[in-house]
Amino acid sequence: MKIAVITGASSGIGREFVNQLPSFYKALDELWIIARREKRLEEIREECMEKSGVYVRIFAGDLEKDLVYKQVKNRLENQNPDVRMLVNAAGFGKIGEAEEIARKDTALQLRMIDVNCRALTKMTFTILPYMGKGGRIINISSGASFCPQPGFCVYAATKSYVTSFSRGLNEELKKKGISVTAVCPGPVDTEFFEVSGTNNSKAKQAAMAAVSPVVKQALLDARAKKPVSVYGNLMQGARIAGKLLPSDMIFYAMEKWMK
Repeated sequence: MKIAVITGASSGIGREFVNQLPSFYKALDELWIIARREKRLEEIREECMEKSGVYVRIFAGDLEKDLVYKQVKNRLENQNPDVRMLVNAAGFGKIGEAEEIARKDTALQLRMIDVNCRALTKMTFTILPYMGKGGRIINISSGASFCPQPGFCVYAATKSYVTSFSRGLNEELKKKGISVTAVCPGPVDTEFFEVSGTNNSKAKQAAMAAVSPVVKQALLDARAKKPVSVYGNLMQGARIAGKLLPSDMIFYAMEKWMK
């Protein structure tokens, strides 16, 4: 039985992967979707099954807790599927200075680390034993991973982990024929900013991308076994700048851009 697994499937980028994956992998038998909001997942399952005919299995749970991993692992052990793709799309951020955020909610940034880094890593190693040659892992990182981000520094640091982890794991898994792609978009028009907050700057609006082409590009890049997927010329430029320019110069440019 061939399956794909998607975390963070109830909204945003994860939700869009649910839309596009059945067309991308014609031979899928099941789609396993994971998120906290069970009612939302049920709505998505009904819509997806009606549209694609692929059976959708729900795992409603909090990735900060152990139960959902146990449920997924038990199902894997019982069915022994061939996992063709894992999409780690769960994650969140909070815009603002780190000290100020910590003063208001000391646990929030630790939760960000848990979800963006720990949960992604744990789900990867839960699924990996059931992936074979041709399997693909897509980890949703961010353009924020290209350099430190004042005003978004904990989130950017977590995404630097995701990109680095993905690239290193990709090299390790080549001998098994499994590829890993870190997806590094800029701002994407999703519910993300309802949680993170936003300054509504013209710079952010100019960089905003629609979710559908970002996901399509990610799937195409994963098919091509690219270690990093970057959508749009602006983010391509940011990636190059992060490699070539000193951090102080980037910080200055970011400050001017945001104004």
